[in-house]
Amino acid sequence: MHHNLWLDLGNSRLKYWICNSEQHIIEHGAELHLQSPVDLLLGLIPYLKKQHIQSIGISSVLDQTTNLRIQQILSNLKAPVYFAQVHAEYAGLITGYDQPKQLGIDRWLQVLAMTRQPAKYCIIGCGTALTIDLLEYHQHLGGYILPNLYLQRDSLLQGTKGIKIPEKNFDSLSAGRNTSDAVHHGILLGLLGAIRYTMHSHPDYQLIFTGGDAAIFSSYLTEFKPKIVSDLLLNGLQHYVLMQS
Repeated sequence: MHHNLWLDLGNSRLKYWICNSEQHIIEHGAELHLQSPVDLLLGLIPYLKKQHIQSIGISSVLDQTTNLRIQQILSNLKAPVYFAQVHAEYAGLITGYDQPKQLGIDRWLQVLAMTRQPAKYCIIGCGTALTIDLLEYHQHLGGYILPNLYLQRDSLLQGTKGIKIPEKNFDSLSAGRNTSDAVHHGILLGLLGAIRYTMHSHPDYQLIFTGGDAAIFSSYLTEFKPKIVSDLLLNGLQHYVLMQS
């Protein structure tokens, strides 16, 4: 049986999905690439060769030199490779940036995925950054980028002398009675406030979460009846390649 390989090359992780000809996921994985995605991918090639890959779709935020090396490595699989690129207009989607190429491919693919069921959406990506994108049917209206929970905590650790902040879960909004709680609860409060502000400004939009911390944020915003779409980028990437081939 022939399979399709889908790759998401992010700032810190390499994610992959192997799907059958009906595009159902049969295997998936995610690994930290520690700034060396090429080495990580090289290690996966012997295994991927056994999967009878017939098509490869890629979302990459990495630099052009790294992408070229990745394409060379994937040539060992002898399958066509499709690198997703941001377009001003594509498959009906009108990109909201003045300079569309400045929009991250991961955000763009998530927005593209939601055009398959056109409506008004506030799409929250919970990755290395927390991203907010507004989509009105096929018109992308722009959005916001904020440091995620962990980047904010790390910046406090690095930028505040004399304060040690033990790592804890982001699991409460109560006023902190020690520094660690005050930091963790405060960071979560701030990001939830940004999402709430956006939703109050767009009250008729459906709130969509995707990414690793989607469940954390969704649990505090039940008044907006949020939906979690775990593989939104994959859905967008599949749609992109379908329109290419």
